[in-house]
Amino acid sequence: MIRVAIVEDDERIRKVVGDVLASAKDCQCVGAFADGTTAVANLPLLAPDVILMDINLPDLSGVECVARISTQLSGVEIIMLTVYQDPVTIFRALAAGAHGYLVKPVMPRKLITAIREIRAGGVPMSPGIAREVVDFFRLKRNPPATGADLEDVRLGPREHQVLKFVVDGLSYKEIAAELGITSNTVATYVRRIYEKLHVGSRREIIAYCKDSGENRRI
Repeated sequence: MIRVAIVEDDERIRKVVGDVLASAKDCQCVGAFADGTTAVANLPLLAPDVILMDINLPDLSGVECVARISTQLSGVEIIMLTVYQDPVTIFRALAAGAHGYLVKPVMPRKLITAIREIRAGGVPMSPGIAREVVDFFRLKRNPPATGADLEDVRLGPREHQVLKFVVDGLSYKEIAAELGITSNTVATYVRRIYEKLHVGSRREIIAYCKDSGENRRI
């Protein structure tokens, strides 16, 4: 029996996920928490095998919870179950100790498969997340362009706007509000910017702009 805990502030989602776990013969929900503080305090006592972790919690972020729990439960497997799919959040979660990353909504069958997969030593990820990870390591082998290559980069007007907001530290949601577009559209622009500038994170974008003088142009 795989012991699973849920950390999710949305009551409806907690119930749905709990029902999905109850429907699986080899899974048992041992705890469900609406905030990070309570989860961090109680999860070591429950000793789950797998934790399904949201990111946007009302107190501690899911990433911070992962970092704290990983030091207390060395054998636990943590799957991020969240709507966030920007590269910065993905890699912060993985660096903190997450072992898988699924983007909501997730079909019940896929969720149970992911739990079984991670217990078998796998790394369950939504397709788009897996691509981000692959691109990250590809970029590590092919370092970001520098100022000498700037003339070969052609960003459109909207991409320049998005780039400026990213460098300023705005979230996808905040950028979407500023430009009157959706967060998914912002994510698409950011992905294109990453590809054109050959970077894999917000940190690399800022470093690129600093090195190339691009921030003086946006």
